[in-house]
Amino acid sequence: MTSTSLPPTDALPLAERAYRIRRNALLMGEVQGQGYIGQALDIADVLAVAYFGAMRYRPEDPAWEGRDRFLLSNGHYAIALYAALLEAGILPAEELETYGSDDSRLPMSGMASYTPGMEMSGGSLGQGLTIAVGRCLGLKRKGSDAFVYTLFSDGELDEGAVWEGLLSAAHWKLDNLIAVVDVNNQQADGPSTQIMAFEPLLPKLEAFGWFTQRVDGNDIDAVKAAFDAARAHKGAQPRMIICDTRMGCGVPFLEQREKNHFIRVDAHEWQLALQALEAGRTA
Repeated sequence: MTSTSLPPTDALPLAERAYRIRRNALLMGEVQGQGYIGQALDIADVLAVAYFGAMRYRPEDPAWEGRDRFLLSNGHYAIALYAALLEAGILPAEELETYGSDDSRLPMSGMASYTPGMEMSGGSLGQGLTIAVGRCLGLKRKGSDAFVYTLFSDGELDEGAVWEGLLSAAHWKLDNLIAVVDVNNQQADGPSTQIMAFEPLLPKLEAFGWFTQRVDGNDIDAVKAAFDAARAHKGAQPRMIICDTRMGCGVPFLEQREKNHFIRVDAHEWQLALQALEAGRTA
């Protein structure tokens, strides 16, 4: 197992946070020798911005009532969220090596009852947006100014509940909801756009009444600008950020794999992946 030690985290730039999230994900993947590594690498920039450039939370008190909520709809991305929670100090660093093991608080699919900072159990896809609608309504009734963030995948656009959530969020004018859809054009059965065509996505979401932006989800400056614009938007409407991402981003030989929805990595390749990630960091 590769060492998990890294320098102190004071005032790190977002790009460094994203690097560390990717590194955490690779180290966890190495524990099991497989996993949803491609997704963790593709969404790391978004999580870096969410946790270190946008959200309000207290690492020492994950249940703090005044926190912004982050709902992971695509529960198989849990390895990515754990990597961010480890980086944020919500989870202790030593738990990284327990990923996916018996009695671990880091199961392979996200479980709210197990993991501090995990706001929902997301194994059944297509549920996060509707749950977020309920959370937003509840917070408004409490008079809270907290935001609810939810991340879901382009494959979840196949689910009717997602479109019901889009309609209801706009109907209730939920300006405390910021949703992110990860468009990596990959799901278990093949390219998402071939399984169920959903483009052009941006005008569809705008027609549903959402303030919508579309950015390169692996351009951290563009992602940060989109999050800032979503939070600052004055309209009484929910906000959507469409993030076009690359599976395996940051590790070229994983990006190029034809089948990368669930990756099995040979034992000798983990070190190569970490070396490729480090090379990209210093390039």
